[in-house]
Amino acid sequence: MSSPEGIDVPDALAASYTTNGGEAERVWLAGLPALVAELLARWELERDGVTGSGEASLVVPVRRADGTRAALKLQMPREETTAALIGLRAWNGNGIVRLLDHDPESSAMLLERLDGSRTLASVEDGDVAMRTLAGLLARLHSVPAPEGLRGLGGIARDMLAAVPPAVGSLPDPDDQRRLRGWASAVAELVGEPGDRMLHWDLHYGNVLAAEREPWLAIDPEPLVGDPGFDLWPALDTGLQKTEATGDAPRVVRRRFDLLTEALGLERERAAGWTLARLLQNTLWDIEDGRTAIDPSQIAVAEALSRR
Repeated sequence: MSSPEGIDVPDALAASYTTNGGEAERVWLAGLPALVAELLARWELERDGVTGSGEASLVVPVRRADGTRAALKLQMPREETTAALIGLRAWNGNGIVRLLDHDPESSAMLLERLDGSRTLASVEDGDVAMRTLAGLLARLHSVPAPEGLRGLGGIARDMLAAVPPAVGSLPDPDDQRRLRGWASAVAELVGEPGDRMLHWDLHYGNVLAAEREPWLAIDPEPLVGDPGFDLWPALDTGLQKTEATGDAPRVVRRRFDLLTEALGLERERAAGWTLARLLQNTLWDIEDGRTAIDPSQIAVAEALSRR
């Protein structure tokens, strides 16, 4: 999708917004090239590479007037976008990509440039990669949570309220039992949801090579809660490659050990909040029309039950 301003919107991003969105998404997408052109002029930026995208954002490599390399990131303003801005300002580059500037009206961000071609998945030694990720999580969790972020307590209570009708969408009695069991684990923890600032989506693909440090996190979805709720993406990252070998349970347990040790977490509590993530993922799947629990969710739960 090209524009008179010469800004190309990748087909995958256009498809994501037009397939899953409504009129507001289509309007935002249509105005995206003009918005990029306006921000390039306002911030005195020059394009410096091939435009890329994720499922929900456009990333334009740029250079600032002083020659500094940066990345212009644009995403439709939503609650998650606002949370990311709050988190990035609070973290101020501590273990995560640094926010250089932002536009309050459009939620556009100017970020330090990282190496998008090299993620933590490129590290062959699994223990080294997981310890690196754990070190970043520890730094992110150490920063006091600012005002304006959602809390895990409210999220957990909403999940528990959604379980009874969701159970009826699962025809398999074993899946029904699993969902109720995960909900019971959450019910035991909901009264103490924690007060740390969480990334919510830190896996190997969201850790990029950098110049300022060897590795930095990207794409946070910050909320305030217990660090145990931040473990599941790391446990699950790249797990499909090991499922065919039957090695997935061992990998999950090893990762869980490394993460809980590095973060100083109480294991039973961390396991409970990880089940909360499985519950959350499954509830989202059911909302999308799924009628069975994803095997990857079951695999993580069963691996943790055999710790």
